[in-house]
Amino acid sequence: MCLALTGISTALAYVRRSPLFSDGAVLQRGIEVPIWGMADPGESVTVRMNGKEASGTADGSGRWSVKLPAQDAGGPFDLTVQGKNTVVLRDVVMGEVWVASGQSNMQFPLMTLDPAHPVHGPQAREVIAAANDPLLRMFNVKMQVSPDKPADAVDLPVGKWQAATPENAAKFSAVAYYFASELRKTLNVPVGIIHSSVGGTPAEAWTSQPVIASNPDFKTSVEKWDKLIEAFPAAMKIYEEKTLPEWKAAVEKANAEGRPAPKKIRQPQGPGHFARPSTLFNGMIAPLIPYGIQGVIWYQGEANGGGNLLSCSPRTYRTLFPALINDWRTRWGQGDFPFLFVQLANIRPPQTVPVEKGMGPIREAQMMTLSVPNTGMATAVDLADKEDPANLHPHNKREVGRRLSLIALANTYHQKIPSYSGPIFSGFKVEGNQVRLSFTHVDGGLVAGGDKLEGFAIAGKDGKFVWGNAKIDGETVVVSSDQVVEPANVRYGWANNPIGNLRNKAELPASPFRTDPDASE
Repeated sequence: MCLALTGISTALAYVRRSPLFSDGAVLQRGIEVPIWGMADPGESVTVRMNGKEASGTADGSGRWSVKLPAQDAGGPFDLTVQGKNTVVLRDVVMGEVWVASGQSNMQFPLMTLDPAHPVHGPQAREVIAAANDPLLRMFNVKMQVSPDKPADAVDLPVGKWQAATPENAAKFSAVAYYFASELRKTLNVPVGIIHSSVGGTPAEAWTSQPVIASNPDFKTSVEKWDKLIEAFPAAMKIYEEKTLPEWKAAVEKANAEGRPAPKKIRQPQGPGHFARPSTLFNGMIAPLIPYGIQGVIWYQGEANGGGNLLSCSPRTYRTLFPALINDWRTRWGQGDFPFLFVQLANIRPPQTVPVEKGMGPIREAQMMTLSVPNTGMATAVDLADKEDPANLHPHNKREVGRRLSLIALANTYHQKIPSYSGPIFSGFKVEGNQVRLSFTHVDGGLVAGGDKLEGFAIAGKDGKFVWGNAKIDGETVVVSSDQVVEPANVRYGWANNPIGNLRNKAELPASPFRTDPDASE
């Protein structure tokens, strides 16, 4: 069986395989395992492991692909790839494999959790020091931008699988590590994470070109980048001939006068910029396909939150994010695998007005994505650092990873989990001068995380929101205000750093919502 891959040199006289297949690799249990690489055109290739084997023939371009029969969790095994030469991979195990992707909050490694942080700094140091699990492994995909076409499935920057040790784990994605640790503890099988994320990136960068081109709303971002790229040569000339020399002169003057030097001005964004649509899908996702996986965990959205003029808006994200999920699933060809994501954490000073512009619409777009089958959302709106609420990278990555694992354990692995989600708004009804709100995931009952329920705003048809008086009534919440005689809508947690404290008895927070989701914002 051959896999149609593209763009690889055939000037190789020996069998080679994708760097994903290295010593220490974790392969997905319970499915036929795709394994692929390059050889001479027409060369026969046989892959063997644990008494199972599969054979194929390299096509005219030298590409080969086989599928090993499904196996249960276990190992370590030797995996042998034999053609005219033989390659032996050691310490290969069968277990659970997840892809971890997104932007900086997924990229954030354990070692960058601030040691001075009063809670999570010492926690991270202890976790790193105690990391000694040979069956928890991670493959860190090195950043690779491919502006024009998907990189080939063997064209991946050299990397290797690493087991969790104090030295290795320090560099692991914190969210992915904590997620994997919870799976290891409960399932007691090997767990591997393929980590592929880049900070500051919009969802467009992780979506394939055909999907981006399929919707005029997505193409808006492409057109903005096209204009930047067209202007790039002239902008670079100005940067090199004027901006950079002026900055260097300013630095010399500041040094001479004993003043802090000005920061270096970034060069203009050009064709190979990592945030350009499809560049990271091409460079860092396409080469992973069709590696056998169980699912994906995703932490991204800040770059699409409305402040980046080069990326799509939160409203467009409602369509783009589901399109990205379906795009990955279609290309992987392994069914509607679980796609679990993090709803963005709170940030900036705590809410003081009933409704404010900010991250509400992007969180709403994320919640709407739950309509896509086999998705799950871990709400993180209560996890910002109280000592540093402006930090876009909250330190409590342990709880983010744990909440993602609850969804996986409940829905993917069918474990008995009391609750894997906080309350999710499901409907409302106006009853005279009050509004009754209904929720799913009220497991164990609704509770207020404090002396009284907070964070609810109510408005009449005029759309002027005021703080509402909210109370729990069974599995519903009733909201009213003396200032609103004929209520029409309610919003909850509609702020960058909301004060809402509704949760269920599993201590999982309610997701922010509004009953007027089509309001333009």
